[in-house]
Amino acid sequence: MNASSIKKDDTQMDILCGRAAIYHQGETHFTMLVCFIIVLGGFLRACAKNSEVIVLSILSLSGFVLGQLAHRFVEIHRIIYPLLKTPSFSLYCYFLPIIIFVAALDVDFYILKNVFWQVLLTGSVSLFLSLTIIGYVAMRFSKEIWDLQSCMLFSITLSIIDPLHSVNSLKTVGVSKMNSDIIRGESLIICAITSIVIELFRKKILHSFTFTEIYAFINLFLDVFGSITCGYVCARIIQFVFIDLFGNTLTNVILCFSMVYMTFYIVEVFGMSGIIALITVGLNLDSLSFKPRNELIITKFLIMFSSVYHQLIYTFFGIVIGCGQTKYFKIHSVVFILILFVSLNIVRLFTIVLVSPIFMHSSYEYNWRWGIVITWSGIKGVFNLLLAPEVYNLSETKIRSPHLCILYVQMISLLTMGINSYMMTQSARMLGLCSISLPRQMAMRNAIQHIQEIIQNTITLFKTEKILTNVNWTLVEEKTRIEYIIPFSHVSQNGEQESPTDEDLTEEARLHVAIIQMSSFEKQCNDGILSVSAARILIGATKSYCPIQGKFMSIYDVSNYVRSRSWLVKFKRILTCLEYHKEKPHFIPSGNNKFLFTIYQIMFSEEFEYAEYIITLMYICPMIVHLWPIARELNVSALLSINYYFMLLYALQAALKIIILKRKYFQQCWNTLEFFILVIGLVDVFCVYSVRLRPENILLIQVTVVIGYFRIIRFLPITKVIIPVLINIVDVLIKKRLSLMYSITKGYVKSQEDTKLLIKQISSRESIYQKLYDILETNRRDAVKELGLIEHEGRDVVIALKSKHAIQTVIHKAQKNLTFLWSRGIIDNHEGIEMNKVLLTKIKALNNIPMAIPPPTPDKYLPNIVWLQNKEILIEFFKERAKLAYFDYGDIICKEGEMPQGIYLIISGMAILHSSPPSFGIDNTLRPGRESKSMFTEFCTSGDIIGELNCLLKREIEYTAICETTLQACFISLEDLYEGFDVFWPSLEYKIWLKLALRTASQYFESSLVGEDLTFQKCVDHNHAYVETLSSYNEMVIDNATMKFVIIVYGSVIDMKTEESYFAPSMIPKTCEQLLGTSDLSKLLIILAPEPANNINTNTTVTVRKVLCTRPEKSHGHTYLKIHLKINFQLAPPRCHTKDLGVLSKE
Repeated sequence: MNASSIKKDDTQMDILCGRAAIYHQGETHFTMLVCFIIVLGGFLRACAKNSEVIVLSILSLSGFVLGQLAHRFVEIHRIIYPLLKTPSFSLYCYFLPIIIFVAALDVDFYILKNVFWQVLLTGSVSLFLSLTIIGYVAMRFSKEIWDLQSCMLFSITLSIIDPLHSVNSLKTVGVSKMNSDIIRGESLIICAITSIVIELFRKKILHSFTFTEIYAFINLFLDVFGSITCGYVCARIIQFVFIDLFGNTLTNVILCFSMVYMTFYIVEVFGMSGIIALITVGLNLDSLSFKPRNELIITKFLIMFSSVYHQLIYTFFGIVIGCGQTKYFKIHSVVFILILFVSLNIVRLFTIVLVSPIFMHSSYEYNWRWGIVITWSGIKGVFNLLLAPEVYNLSETKIRSPHLCILYVQMISLLTMGINSYMMTQSARMLGLCSISLPRQMAMRNAIQHIQEIIQNTITLFKTEKILTNVNWTLVEEKTRIEYIIPFSHVSQNGEQESPTDEDLTEEARLHVAIIQMSSFEKQCNDGILSVSAARILIGATKSYCPIQGKFMSIYDVSNYVRSRSWLVKFKRILTCLEYHKEKPHFIPSGNNKFLFTIYQIMFSEEFEYAEYIITLMYICPMIVHLWPIARELNVSALLSINYYFMLLYALQAALKIIILKRKYFQQCWNTLEFFILVIGLVDVFCVYSVRLRPENILLIQVTVVIGYFRIIRFLPITKVIIPVLINIVDVLIKKRLSLMYSITKGYVKSQEDTKLLIKQISSRESIYQKLYDILETNRRDAVKELGLIEHEGRDVVIALKSKHAIQTVIHKAQKNLTFLWSRGIIDNHEGIEMNKVLLTKIKALNNIPMAIPPPTPDKYLPNIVWLQNKEILIEFFKERAKLAYFDYGDIICKEGEMPQGIYLIISGMAILHSSPPSFGIDNTLRPGRESKSMFTEFCTSGDIIGELNCLLKREIEYTAICETTLQACFISLEDLYEGFDVFWPSLEYKIWLKLALRTASQYFESSLVGEDLTFQKCVDHNHAYVETLSSYNEMVIDNATMKFVIIVYGSVIDMKTEESYFAPSMIPKTCEQLLGTSDLSKLLIILAPEPANNINTNTTVTVRKVLCTRPEKSHGHTYLKIHLKINFQLAPPRCHTKDLGVLSKE
């Protein structure tokens, strides 16, 4: 390794350590040495159980031995000589980019953003204390003669904290990522600052004659802002490449690796900091920047290279140290290393003591325990080693033993990597920071219990399989039983488990809710439901509000995080007011005045308007000459003449307009501006004329000069040409913002629904569960309301988004089917790739869909009613009878307790439904746990239907519907609906019940029905699910072999075996074999189990028995008189005849 800046003489290269080659070099075999180091490092990692410090210590010692052997044997010196003559800056550029990028990629940008100023202060304080204390220690205790500059460079080198190893030990004990990101963020900031400082030293040596304060300031500006800008642009390029649908994993890995080095080298070539650029790139990339499943592969690849680089660096510097003269290795060196180690930890302690009050004020998670742990985080690493040769290279006075400086840094690095890492983990465990909190323990137990129940249910289901009858189920149950001991569990002082308070449980549940929401956002993004920008905003907002204790993020918090679009709307209103509207008034000249009529024709012609613009544009050159003093002095008379002609034309233009428009002239703001320009121009002409009459009047000259500068307002009328363009640009921005806010709100609603399905696993305590449920439901309703308001504001934008999402859903469904056929061998590999390219092309073409699609006419909304199935005869039947209904804000569509008048299909606008919790046909006095009087609130927007169920039952409405905005709806009266039932009996009524049953099942049992394709059309066409009616005291036998799920969606039933009652909505358990209807009308949704292909047309039998029963006054038992009625039906629509609708209409 050679010094990069100084040469000892003209004939011999300045080798930092060791001797120059005095022999014929020939073949060096240095590549073989590199491969040997990599293989040795791999074996050591395998043997040392991935203990990094042991591996690096052995490699450093091996390198030292190899360097000593090179002193004595020419053959070994020939092998390592390419390393000795390599400039230290070259090693810096070879190894550091990947290491810095990997460290920055692992930092959560949003967490770092929340504590950026605190982390920046910590890094600055740490750097200052290191520079002061370590510099003093180096000058005071070093036996070598070091000048002040060498001590400063040495202290800067040791002040750096390794961004990788500083938190690696904390990952293994499960500490908070927020605190680990604080440590890593601080280390990255210190790396950035030191890289700038070292670069300034390097440029000062290279440009010693031109290096001034201005030059240093410009370099500092470029290093900070220029590097950040380049890094941000590079991150956007990488994101654009990675999200390409046609990109493959291998290409992405190669591009990522090459783009890291390309960014570093390009930024360095232009005189900026490549380290800061790469830190910016890593912070701007997250899991959403990669295609699904690609992030893990790319990250593993980069970590592998980073690990190999660590092994090479420590071995190379061990070789360099070994090549140095051994006479400098004395006992004092060991003492000095120990003094440096203690001093560095003291510096770290002082730093944490100084900044702890700020962290305790800004983060509720930070306390004195974390302060103790972070005190031990000053671990040194490869960054320190790579900068160690610069102490010799950049100092003006060269030290005699440069290899000792590298020895000190390398030994400090290994000591901190071993001792400090151990102390960090032990401190965290002893202070209880690794122990899992009581609420988290309860959540883990709930999850384990849930998994155990799934395992038990699976075993129970397998026991019914004939092929598994001879299995030893006792052994299976024993081997599959989960006995998981929670690590680092929190126990009270007397050894008993503490009981968590409601506040602790709520806070822990809040954090779990945030994690579930972020997972939901990421899953929606990967599934194509949510755009990358919307998902990134939602995840960023969640992480921003997560540190606020007790804060559940609402949709209004997200809106505040995004920043309101109100300035765009206000700006558009201003532009609309300023927009020039050329209205041609009706002009009738008095008498037969051809002159006025000619003026009228001229003034409102396009040529006259263009002439106005030409006059304004022609004055640009005279205005430039007027503002240029030298040119103005040479062309005074010409400027005066041009000014007179311009004002003459302007006055003529205004006069013609006033003649025709009269008083209406001043009603247009642009005419008022032109008249003001005319007045200012006349004053200007008068002042210029006065100056020529009285050239000795200084005050008049000054006034004339000031008014002369007002001539620039003559160009303002030309902006009325630009305003329509600006309005179009603002319209596009508003539509983009509306589209983004709609996607964000839609994703937020979906995350709330996903979280509601999992809150039972978060907390088993009923009070916490109910509190979480209420909060999530309130937030969901608020978000649905915002959706309605956004849709009302920009219907065309929302229609475009919904259309795009529908196309995406269809194409993703086709991709799943293609994957299934591909995996089964029905389609070979080549055909599958080509067909997948076609589908990917379709997805990519969605980017060209217009941002706004005009809404359809009201008659086009009837096909949106799913139970009409887009059949022409049904649509035409109701189109003839449907009416348009209009409601203003605050109008009541229907009241609770009234009889239904018909159904309302909302075309535009939003309504809110207020009611007590839905009864589902059950008297609330009979339903257990329904004493609560809490109100039920729901929002209905475009496409929703109001009044379906009440019209089917002809019962009182259970809610009050109030318009939240102006609303337009398609109204179908009750008489027309029942006329349709008569004409299309019984299919139409059955389909409405099927639609309501599917909606209820998906709303209340989504988690249980995962994987079930319960779309309305599939259930009608393929009989995947159907609705069964059960009247009072009717009995139904359940066949678990053919029925996968039985869900009661309306009414109530009782299990005849256990006499347990089930009220809608509820799922009937598998153990139930016979049901008895206990309400006047009960509706059950039956989801069939998949059957073999050869049994698709076989009959399925559902037995319904009419039961006349009397109930004696006993707690258990019934007396039954049974009349058996057996109904057989094909797997065609179970309650629907397959007569053609056209025939029915004719009948």
